[in-house]
Amino acid sequence: MTSNVSEALGYEQARDELIEVVRRLEVGGTTLEESLALWERGEELAKVCRQWLEGARKRLDAALAGEEAEEAGDREEG
Repeated sequence: MTSNVSEALGYEQARDELIEVVRRLEVGGTTLEESLALWERGEELAKVCRQWLEGARKRLDAALAGEEAEEAGDREEG
């Protein structure tokens, strides 16, 4: 489960922090404990990003469905 701090992050903030976490893991030089903590934080940030993207997809789908319904209504009236 994500923490309240992660839930408050915007998509761009979470993405940017995730990029930094991945960079630090790729560079190496961290202890096993630090690497595990970074990996866990990366998983948490990835979840936040997925939630934002899923929400955006739902909004787009709803908007497109509304447009299709309007167009269908216009065709019926015309």
